[in-house]
Amino acid sequence: MKNKIYKKLGVSSDRTQNIANHIGWSTVFKMGSILTNFLLVPITIDYLDTENYGVWLTLSSFIAWFSFFDIGLGNGLRNKFGEAKALGKFDDAQAFVSTAYYTIGSISMLLLFVFLFLNPFINWAQLFNTKAGLQEDLSILLPIVFVFFALQLVAKLITTIYQADQNHSIQGKVQFYTQAISLLVIWLLTKTDKSSLLIFGSVFSALPVLILLGLNVFAFKQKYKRFKPKFSLWNKHYLKEITGLGFKFFVVQIAAIVLFSTDNLIISKLFGPEEVVPYNIAFKFFSIVTMGYTILIAPFWSSFTEAYAKKDFAWIKNAVANIQKIWLLVPVGLIGMILIANWFYDLWVGEKVDVPLYLSMAMALFVALSTFNMIYVNFINGVGKIKLQLITSLVSMTINIPLSIYLGKYLGWGSTGVILATCFSLGYSVVLRPLQYHKIINNTATGIWNK
Repeated sequence: MKNKIYKKLGVSSDRTQNIANHIGWSTVFKMGSILTNFLLVPITIDYLDTENYGVWLTLSSFIAWFSFFDIGLGNGLRNKFGEAKALGKFDDAQAFVSTAYYTIGSISMLLLFVFLFLNPFINWAQLFNTKAGLQEDLSILLPIVFVFFALQLVAKLITTIYQADQNHSIQGKVQFYTQAISLLVIWLLTKTDKSSLLIFGSVFSALPVLILLGLNVFAFKQKYKRFKPKFSLWNKHYLKEITGLGFKFFVVQIAAIVLFSTDNLIISKLFGPEEVVPYNIAFKFFSIVTMGYTILIAPFWSSFTEAYAKKDFAWIKNAVANIQKIWLLVPVGLIGMILIANWFYDLWVGEKVDVPLYLSMAMALFVALSTFNMIYVNFINGVGKIKLQLITSLVSMTINIPLSIYLGKYLGWGSTGVILATCFSLGYSVVLRPLQYHKIINNTATGIWNK
């Protein structure tokens, strides 16, 4: 039945059929994640209250910054493992896995040691601009969250291996199981009549780590037993190959974290943690489009890596052309979402949170720009030609925070100004990314366009 459907749709190559198969599974898992995520928000607000929920959102964004201290080794591993396996170099593939695991393990231990040393000297309540009474809970919660983060930094490499091997739906599967179990646990917590940011944060930090550790054990005993990491295979040569590309990814990731994940902290510092909530409500609503679009195009990263290594340029051109056609549905969907936004917010969270129309419109613009960039960034990342992206990301990172403060505070646009600053910082890349793609695929890229 599946083969007949592929034939009618003109899907002939094994690579494309694999992508279509995983898109189907990713859609199922993502729909489940969306449902559980939307159910989580009102339950969490009821359990914590608006201010504590805003603190948790800000805290989560803060911790997320540190996830990029793998110095890009995850993405470097994804490309190098994918290339080695595609060309049948299995010993090299295992060496890349071993080098990445033990290097990131060392980085995680170092980060954890530094954090635990500094923690007693940091006033977290003041940093997150919340009531002083939360300082004791935060000083206990942050080390717990960071310990689980350090473990997750290593454990999540298994999803990189799955993705590099074109098992594209693995990320959605892990996310769904994590959120579904989290929803069940938080629902049970609401039955205790006791609100605790400490308990809530500990549960949310522990669950994804436990699931990822289980996946590591399963994968290296079964599917990826041939590539099980061994300390004896750690090698400077393989580290240099991963970090040569990985460090560029690292800089791009740092820039991305500043561009996309500082908004919560900026809003919290400028307007208070309560204002983080409407911003995140709008973000979660419009991110439905981003998530749906990502399901469709994320699998192409590793497929582009394999196709480029095998010089299958015809397949690449056809794939990008199809993705471009799909993107035309994005602005249409966003306009429809703007029209029903206020109705949906009332249905979702009731009168607890007020989300201005201008904030919804600005968020829709952000989604339109970011999804358009994804078309070409997936290809550029897949082939590892990211030096131009590195430079432009640094420029965007530099201007985003001062522009957010200017538009949000001094022009009085509030959280709407913060997201518009992000849109402006992202805007010029919608010209540069497609231009670089056309140069690479037509073999006319030179200099920075080909690095």
